[in-house]
Formats: sequence, C-alpha cells, structure tokens
Amino acid sequence: KISVIWNQDDLGMTLRYREIDRAAGALNVKVQALGVREPDDFETVFTAMKRERPDALFLVADVLTSLNRKRVIDFVAAHRIPAMYEFSFVVEDGGLMSYGASFEDAYKRVAYYIDRIFKGAKPANLPVEQPSRFQLVINLKTAKTLGLKIPDSILLRADKLIE
Repeated sequence: KISVIWNQDDLGMTLRYREIDRAAGALNVKVQALGVREPDDFETVFTAMKRERPDALFLVADVLTSLNRKRVIDFVAAHRIPAMYEFSFVVEDGGLMSYGASFEDAYKRVAYYIDRIFKGAKPANLPVEQPSRFQLVINLKTAKTLGLKIPDSILLRADKLIE
C-alpha cells in the first residue's frame, strides 16, 4: 500500500493523483489518498499514516506540498517509510529518491522561449513542449537510515547518488 499526498484544491495535482491511483490499481497496489488543502492538513495526514501505515509514500509536488516537504521528510524518516518524490531538490533536502523532469533542461528551454518572444514571436504560436530528459536521484544516506539496500541495478541507472 502506498500513501499519496497531493494538493486536492489544485485540479492539475488532482488529475496527477488520479493517474497515480489508476496505475496503482493496474499493479494491484492499494492507495491511501491523502489530499491536503492547507499547511494544517499535514498533521491530519500524518495521523492517518500512523493509524494505517503505508509501505511507501509518494508526494505530488506543487507549491503547498513543496513548501511543506521538510515536514514530510522528517515524518517519513521518523517512521521509516520509504518515500519517492518528483524532483531532486527534495532528495537533496533528505528525501529518499526522485524521478522527474530535469529543472536544468526546463530552465534552458524557458530561456529559449524568452529569446524567441523578444525577437518577435507570438507566445500563442510557440509550441508546447514536454520534458525530454528525466532524472533518477537517490539519497544513499537516507536509504541507509531507513535500513534499505537499493539494488545495484537501480543504482547503476541513477543519474545522481547523494552520499
């Protein structure tokens, strides 16, 4: 069973949660839905995870969840719950692992688009792009603290290992 924390007031994050739930169902994995709307909701979420302990946690990233990431990191560390995140900055803050689009690549594309607009391109005429590079980042120190042995086959695929 996995717990999923997401901002349920954000339609985009709710759609992402629904895709996670759909994929989990296909894999026969039960999902504990833990939607939040404000910072105070995290205590309710933590209480729910204490009552019904998940095997793992996934945090859907938006402003609300990202601003409260340290609380999540501290909770899962204290309760020895493996957690996965979308962005590497959470792993750099002590999270276990992330798999997501490269911010560095995204920012380079932003610069490209700004340049095109300054040269006269109409924003509405520029194509929407999807990320083309995704990064797997693993915090080995956190894995050790949780008592997890990350298989070599996963370590070899990692783009970055934090020791």
